Amino acid sequence: MDARNDMLRLLNGRKQGFSLEQPFYTDPDYFKLDMELIWYRDWLFVGHDCELPKPGSYITVQIGDYPVVLVRDQKGNINAFHNSCRHRGSRVCNTEKGTAAKLVCPYHQWTYELDGRLLFARQMAEGFDKSQFGLKPVACESVAGYIFICLAKEPADFAPMRAMIEPYLKPHRLSEAKIAFESTIVEKGNWKLVWENNRECYHCAGNHPELCKTFPEAPTVTGVQGADSDPEMLAHWAKCEAAGLPSKFRIDPAGQYRATRAPLLRDAVSYTMTGKRAVTKNLSDTVAADRIGTLMHYHYPTTWNHILIDHAVTFRVLPISATETAVTTKWLVHKDAVEGVDYNLEELTHVWTETNDQDRRIVEENAFGILSPAYEPGPYSELHEGGVIQFVEWYAAFIGPRLTEGGRPALRSVA
Repeated sequence: MDARNDMLRLLNGRKQGFSLEQPFYTDPDYFKLDMELIWYRDWLFVGHDCELPKPGSYITVQIGDYPVVLVRDQKGNINAFHNSCRHRGSRVCNTEKGTAAKLVCPYHQWTYELDGRLLFARQMAEGFDKSQFGLKPVACESVAGYIFICLAKEPADFAPMRAMIEPYLKPHRLSEAKIAFESTIVEKGNWKLVWENNRECYHCAGNHPELCKTFPEAPTVTGVQGADSDPEMLAHWAKCEAAGLPSKFRIDPAGQYRATRAPLLRDAVSYTMTGKRAVTKNLSDTVAADRIGTLMHYHYPTTWNHILIDHAVTFRVLPISATETAVTTKWLVHKDAVEGVDYNLEELTHVWTETNDQDRRIVEENAFGILSPAYEPGPYSELHEGGVIQFVEWYAAFIGPRLTEGGRPALRSVA
């Protein structure tokens, strides 16, 4: 039985409210299907506008087999391209970030404009038509400081996601912020295990002493379970919305993206060991309300976020293999905030640096145990793991129909 039919059989027979069967977390063929049917077809968060501050600024990202470069052009637009030279396929940009007047392939110096046009190809035969060999574009959208790309030739409509998320994010002006620090860790576990761990705080009390000083463990906090009947959440939403900050829990019909604002514990205003501000300067010049808590924005399969009064912490998930996942965390502060004056870097990053490492160990132990021949799907806690149940339901609902498109699931072509 091939992996496609096997995956469909297990999805059709899976037990509601239980974890997935072993192959979903371990099998390279299942991983390939995840990449083809989700990662190569859907909108993916890759970075922030502020990482491309001027024309020629670029960042690169690897999505499975696809290297991509994002660059700001002379008109200020952010463009995304397949990072593969149209000559013989070499990567044009081979560093994570940089600045260049033109994009020049280091192999044979084919030179591209920042809008992707081929400008120069050394010593080609007469009649060579440069206009036919520009960099191949990748669909790219920017919303309130977040850059998303989609590898599909016919991307899903981005407008509904923009319409829902932009009002929540826009007041925080992340397009004008700057990255104070970033880190990437590789967790030796499947990308779905990374997400399952993120989607619950059932494990927090026993594993995250730093985070638990400020972040509530209540399952209502993320909005999926009973937030609209939690008096504390309702009061917080009302207070923040009165200050002009959209806050109520909203989720798209397919369950792929959502946003809500939640209070922190007691008098905490930021993710620090004391609960006090990590940055003296507000993240946004237009948000000054007291104790706004954290704006949590999620978009499967690539990002979760915490946006506070003084800084933002953004997370990007990228699968490497069936059993390896890269998690990149970025701490954003006001563009004029000065390290050592407005913030101490260790204080700013300590809580989430520790939490990330704790989560890495959790995911790796989870992955190690799932490799056992004795593993079988276990029940999620309905009281505490509603977020995990929702994620698994989203995954099954998304990938299931795509397995059977056109009788035998024909993949939507990738650009």
